[in-house]
Amino acid sequence: MQQSIPDELQHIREQGLYRSLRSVQGRQSAKVEMAGRETLLLCSNNYLGLADHPALARAAVDAVERLGTSSGASRLVSGTMEIHELLESAVSAFKQTEAALIFNSGYAANSGIIPAVVGRGDVVFSDRLNHASIVDGILLSSAKLVRYPHNDIQALDRLLDKYRGTGRCLIVTDGVFSMDGDIALYAELISLKQHHDALLMVDDAHGCGVLGTGGKGSAEMCGVIKDVDIHVGTFGKALGSYGAYAALSLDLRELLINRARSFIFSTSLPPAVVAASLAALELIGTEEGRELRKKLHANASLFRGLLVEAGFHTYGTTQIVPIITGDATVTMEFSRQLLDEGLFVQGIRPPTVPQGASRLRCTVMATHSADDLAWAAERIAAIGKSLGII
Repeated sequence: MQQSIPDELQHIREQGLYRSLRSVQGRQSAKVEMAGRETLLLCSNNYLGLADHPALARAAVDAVERLGTSSGASRLVSGTMEIHELLESAVSAFKQTEAALIFNSGYAANSGIIPAVVGRGDVVFSDRLNHASIVDGILLSSAKLVRYPHNDIQALDRLLDKYRGTGRCLIVTDGVFSMDGDIALYAELISLKQHHDALLMVDDAHGCGVLGTGGKGSAEMCGVIKDVDIHVGTFGKALGSYGAYAALSLDLRELLINRARSFIFSTSLPPAVVAASLAALELIGTEEGRELRKKLHANASLFRGLLVEAGFHTYGTTQIVPIITGDATVTMEFSRQLLDEGLFVQGIRPPTVPQGASRLRCTVMATHSADDLAWAAERIAAIGKSLGII
């Protein structure tokens, strides 16, 4: 007999995997209001604090007044506006590629790009810790999915050898891994893709705007920005806006325009969103942008150091600071107690992370103060001790 939906929901609850929405009032700032109480926000991807930056707000309002609230159609029908083309030019200059194409979200980008580039008879080599949107894009493509152990270059080399001559080969990886905060091994990946005549696609959603001397992302930081075939990134995290992009060659852009279903069949981004993204890209290259990145890195180092000193196990070197807790039920109790104290940190459980690898995913912002982070680390340590995690 088919399981009823209420029974399925109850089963999810019993496993400690039930998800629900928490309402945040007001702007996405370092501190927000939740249930009428000021709460320190330590789980946002608004890394530079641009989501409520006056320059982005002014650009969005001006675009609404000049261009209206909607593009009215998909880009191939009547929805390509001049402002979309301006943003694509800015992205290609930012990422040092021939061209760019914007998408309505990071999920829409990955689920559209991969099936446009590969199909039945081709092979995609995907890091085991890649974002779910990458995995879904591969499954939609009908290409063979070959997962390699996280950042295991030797294993990937062996797998590329095994499937040599089997159609088009695409290596896909996160640039900054969203749950661990570590970085792809770019130099080794570039060497492998050249040796095996493969394409390399990097989703740098969590590196764009925050890594590299110019904020161009993890590939810039590693000195290989011109060696990646397809750069994917988002405007909705450090850039404080919404939407996503692919920065790539002219030929690949034309292929996506003709084959990427999430691009072809979606109404394009509204002018206000595009204008805010343009303003964010401009700000990233200014002295203010450089200072925000500097503050973000200092905050991440401070916070990670305080947690390690308290006895927690964590990963990575970026603004993503996971606290490994293990058990899903304990993780959610940890998160609940922190919220009671005025600290919002989300618990991350399977299937987002593997069984036994549940965690609190802390994300530091440039707009957090040192006092904010010291207080947060102290409260996390106190509750962690009470729950037997440290």
